Amino acid sequence: MTFLFVPSPLVGPATWAPVAALLDGVVADVGAVEDAAAGLSDVVLVPHSNAGLYAPLLAERVGARATVYVDAALAGDGPDTPLAPPRFLKLLEGLAGDDGLLPPWTQWWDDASGLFPDEETSAAVEAGQPRLPLSYFTSRVAVPSGWLDRPCAYLAFGDTYADEVAFALAQEWPLTVLPGRHLHQLVAPAEVAAAIEELAARARPRA
Repeated sequence: MTFLFVPSPLVGPATWAPVAALLDGVVADVGAVEDAAAGLSDVVLVPHSNAGLYAPLLAERVGARATVYVDAALAGDGPDTPLAPPRFLKLLEGLAGDDGLLPPWTQWWDDASGLFPDEETSAAVEAGQPRLPLSYFTSRVAVPSGWLDRPCAYLAFGDTYADEVAFALAQEWPLTVLPGRHLHQLVAPAEVAAAIEELAARARPRA
């Protein structure tokens, strides 16, 4: 298996660097996944957070053997899915500046410092954060039909994505929940790497 890690477009590749190093994987943003997958075999797609919404389309395009969603949003039945639900979009509208740009993701929260194991890691992630336009969250991503028939698994950190965990259970996906916050892969990379590897091995097509 070759693990192809897809970070949230909000935070950038540094969020996956430690786990990717442990699993000898590749990190690529959502716009570069197809290029990164060229020449790779037995690709396991590993999207985090908002990147999960792109995963059904990307998995189809690169012929992924499985997708392991990590504390990630999940697409609906299609034919497309919004990049932000209405309630969250309203929150973002209050954060956008006069130029239509949002602040970097870590500035959205009062307690973002607790997401990181140390100041060096925090600085690396913050240096790679883009300032996305609010319009990014009003766009939609195509969802291929039959995506739920592909091999999928879910790794959650705590209960932030409780609805997605419930969905994974309903689909009978392999599921692991690790106590932690949204960037737990930076805090406990070895634990997260082992969980991803185990879930990838268990993922099967829907019968």
